[in-house]
Amino acid sequence: MNTAAPRPAPDASAASATPDASAAPASFDAFDLPAGIRRLLTERGIETPFPIQAATLPDALAGRDVLGRGRTGSGKTLAFGLPLLVRTAGRRAEARKPRGLVLVPTRELAQQVTDDLAPYAAELGVRLATVVGGMSIGRQATALREGAEVVIATPGRLMDLVERKDVRLDRVTATVLDEADQMADLGFTDQVTALLDLVPADGQRLLFSATLDRNVDLLVERYLHDPVSHSADPAAAAVATMEHLVLQVHGPDRFAVATEIAARDGRVIMFLATKAAVDRFTAHLLGSGVRAAALHGDKSQPLRTRTLERFRTGEVTVLVATNVAARGIHVDEIDLVVNVDPPADHKDYLHRGGRTARAGESGTVVTLVLPDQRRDVLRLMADAGLRPQVTRVRSGEAELSRLTGAKAPSGVPVPGSGASAERPRRGGAAFRGMGTVPGKPGRAKNESRRSAEDRKLAEARKAARVRRGH
Repeated sequence: MNTAAPRPAPDASAASATPDASAAPASFDAFDLPAGIRRLLTERGIETPFPIQAATLPDALAGRDVLGRGRTGSGKTLAFGLPLLVRTAGRRAEARKPRGLVLVPTRELAQQVTDDLAPYAAELGVRLATVVGGMSIGRQATALREGAEVVIATPGRLMDLVERKDVRLDRVTATVLDEADQMADLGFTDQVTALLDLVPADGQRLLFSATLDRNVDLLVERYLHDPVSHSADPAAAAVATMEHLVLQVHGPDRFAVATEIAARDGRVIMFLATKAAVDRFTAHLLGSGVRAAALHGDKSQPLRTRTLERFRTGEVTVLVATNVAARGIHVDEIDLVVNVDPPADHKDYLHRGGRTARAGESGTVVTLVLPDQRRDVLRLMADAGLRPQVTRVRSGEAELSRLTGAKAPSGVPVPGSGASAERPRRGGAAFRGMGTVPGKPGRAKNESRRSAEDRKLAEARKAARVRRGH
């Protein structure tokens, strides 16, 4: 075991200011990248570096430790991935002994990083291995035994493979911590530090995070040596490319509002607090004629992968998810994210919202609130540096359609979904347990309140059918 000694705390004087856009390189030709990599970037339509890439690539390519702050969707994957691949190329890994390591918080993010880096890795002859839970550990062990220069992993599964002696980390020369704040928030700090203690202390470390709170600071202090710090497009800059709407709704009308928003044109991600609520709302949407799919931690990894692919291709237009989808999902042309249940804190809000307005595009984040949730949600958004537009809305109103593109669903169950059998007889049955309070996700309503909501939802659905002319 190669235990890393505590490193000096990063000197604030070493921090770099957010780069001036006018001074940023106009193309990747300005960096010391192999010709084949520059050609691939051009072929893939990636010609101008994003700010986080322009800021960090020179230092990362030179072998320095880098502390990069940038919100999700700002281009961090290539900012750390290209230097990692370039510095690993030509250094053949032995069986079970990778040369490079990328730690990420979620399976989806691991797969996204793998997919994004695969063409460049192939160009440089670098073999990648993806190591995540929910998949066959035996197949992952086989890939490591066959040799992989770079391992992209979630902490829990990688620790399992270390304990099985299927992988050793004592030959790793470059380590990346991506979305370090989320790993800390999910309780992975102990696993991350245990893994970093197995990596040679003199290797290069690249840490990227949207926020730098106390737990991330501990990782920086212990494992980064004299890092160069860059902040480009931080999380609060989401104001520039996103529109933030808080829609106050009355009681059970929240679910009718959410359904009409889901029926809009275009792709939408909708967040709910619990897995059960996600499944119920998805079944309701399918029964209402909306092509929806559920994504949460109880789904197997192959099913989660297929669901995301259906969403990317447009076969599914609405992804209904818990916070598992708030990281690591990059699907183009998502212009709307809806918090059906408000998030628990401002960081969750920013990461959910980060599924839209990626890489400089625009987007809208809508949060539905009941009157007694409004104050807490506005306080949460103030913590995120946001001042949203607040509007009272009702289902079927023109104002709701103007703000979100909402429209009445067809009411014809989606073919092949089994939704006709699953569709609840009473409007509220699909939504029980969804009434949550910020900071208290999943708090169930009592039965009498549920019954009252069921009646009101049934009335709302009947009114919606009348508006459609049925």
